[in-house]
Amino acid sequence: MKNSFSRRSFLTKSALAGAFSLSGLSETFGTGYTNAVDDNPKLSAPSDLKITDLKVAYLKGGGRMFIKIMTNQGIVGYGEAVDAVAGTYHMVKRFGFFLKDQNPLNIHRIFDQIRKGGVFGGAQAGMYIAVLSGIETALWDLAGKALGVPVYQLLGGKFRDSVRVYMDTALYQNRLPKPEDFAEAAKEAVDLGMTAVKFDLDQANDPNKYDRYNWTAGPAEVQRMYDQMAAARAAVGPNIDICADMHGRYDFPTAQRVAKVLEPLNLMWLEEPIPAENVDAYAEIAKSTSTPICAGENVYLAYGFRPYLEKGAVDIIMPDLQKAGGLGEGQRIANLANLYYVPFAPHMVASYLGAMAAAHVCASVPNFMILEWQIYYHKDPMWKDIVNFDGKEFVEKGFIKVSDKPGIGVDINEEGLKKHAMPDIPFFE
Repeated sequence: MKNSFSRRSFLTKSALAGAFSLSGLSETFGTGYTNAVDDNPKLSAPSDLKITDLKVAYLKGGGRMFIKIMTNQGIVGYGEAVDAVAGTYHMVKRFGFFLKDQNPLNIHRIFDQIRKGGVFGGAQAGMYIAVLSGIETALWDLAGKALGVPVYQLLGGKFRDSVRVYMDTALYQNRLPKPEDFAEAAKEAVDLGMTAVKFDLDQANDPNKYDRYNWTAGPAEVQRMYDQMAAARAAVGPNIDICADMHGRYDFPTAQRVAKVLEPLNLMWLEEPIPAENVDAYAEIAKSTSTPICAGENVYLAYGFRPYLEKGAVDIIMPDLQKAGGLGEGQRIANLANLYYVPFAPHMVASYLGAMAAAHVCASVPNFMILEWQIYYHKDPMWKDIVNFDGKEFVEKGFIKVSDKPGIGVDINEEGLKKHAMPDIPFFE
């Protein structure tokens, strides 16, 4: 295809040739200079940009999906979606038919067209929105590359150059960890440069549980939770933030009781002590304790967050940008929360591609608080295998530096990802 910059290139070459001829400089020097101009990456022709194909790959386990959007100008955008994506291959391909020949720079229009077109197909939550989140993210990446600017610039600019992260210790309760295990995990996170750390408190196999189905916690369970978190606090002192996650498994009286018991430990937050369906119950819990209450990792779109904010049901919101609607929707959620003076602390279990994508949103809003990070990113080499990024480490001293490269600033290493891809599902086909 004829490049829209061909006339500029011709004029540049003509001017340079004339200049070098008049000055008596060598033809070799002039040729080298003009070749360098031609070889240097240039902006696309935005009005002529068209989507030609959409491809998808899944990481082993099926819980993480990677989108690749291709264009007629050779520009490629990558996106990622998590959790609600297993078994969605055909849904992705169906969306791909809709995307073909569209201009990828019309991000909001494409997002709204697909969402509204699926009103009777589940376009309010779950798999539909999770897949759409990955596609939307890839469109932002593609747009940034086409226009030569980082995603945060497309989102209106940045408030900060780097975003703070907290370490999820992955100290899973099914292993029956003791308080001293909590202390060691907290110290390990701090040794890695973290200033905030999170632990899970929900324990299905707690030997003190009276009923394996009813998750009303008895006195010994509540004491176990307190002892574990108290050990973490004692290990790192008062200046490190610690928070606890209950994964929405408990009931109303347990949530109130645990939040009250943990008040002396000055937590950054208590996360989802009950399921997220009952906004009124959350409001009552939040009013009953000085422990900040956080929720939202399984809430979708800005519409889903509106009642939580209107009713003062949570002190902190935590949408997962890889399944709640993507980057533009994430910014809308953050801005909505800001109207209520509620901090924005996204949930994040994606790869470093998804983490950096989320970081662009976190940089672009005033009420960003902190972003989730996982300790296994530091222990399993797979996470570095599957991406191309600048630098040796993902996180330094508890912060992610927001990339200034065009687009997200992190690309998929397709050869590396292929080694860890979901078997029996086409890989970027």
